[in-house]
Amino acid sequence: MPPILHRFRRLFEVAMISVVVTLMVAMTALVFFAVIFRKAGHSLSWYDEVASILLAWLTYYGAALAALKRSHIGFSGLVAAIPVPWRTAAVLAAEAITLSFFAVLAAVGYQVVVLLQGLTLVSLPWVPVSFTQSVIPIGAVLFIVAQILNWPILWREAIGRAPILDTETPLDPAGDGPPR
Repeated sequence: MPPILHRFRRLFEVAMISVVVTLMVAMTALVFFAVIFRKAGHSLSWYDEVASILLAWLTYYGAALAALKRSHIGFSGLVAAIPVPWRTAAVLAAEAITLSFFAVLAAVGYQVVVLLQGLTLVSLPWVPVSFTQSVIPIGAVLFIVAQILNWPILWREAIGRAPILDTETPLDPAGDGPPR
């Protein structure tokens, strides 16, 4: 992988981890304080709406991070069993389908954001719904970027110049890789 691409990939990964961790901390804090307020008899009227938005954001940004780390469900054993010429075709087809899906999702997501302009959240009227739904096109574009950043690695695996990432072997309890 060229050094500039490696550097960009690392920056992208750090940015995605930062966003995902921030969303997780925000959601945890929100749930914690919502429980305290509810127990004190002063429920937060906006809690449910904001928590569901944070969960959606966490889902989209987390999916892009998982794509970058190649942590989505895979069939590495099947891919490794395919002869190299067919494997390259299968990898190219899978990437084309994935990128096409997320390109359509980004385009339709953008249309949704435009359509929702002028609407606001029910419980927080100063928050535009288009802002909350902007995660759809943004998350799709981030997923596309993550997939593209994996191309050099995927291609080397497809042509047999690198071992195929084993997505089927469970991690050890420490999360360091296959059991020892």
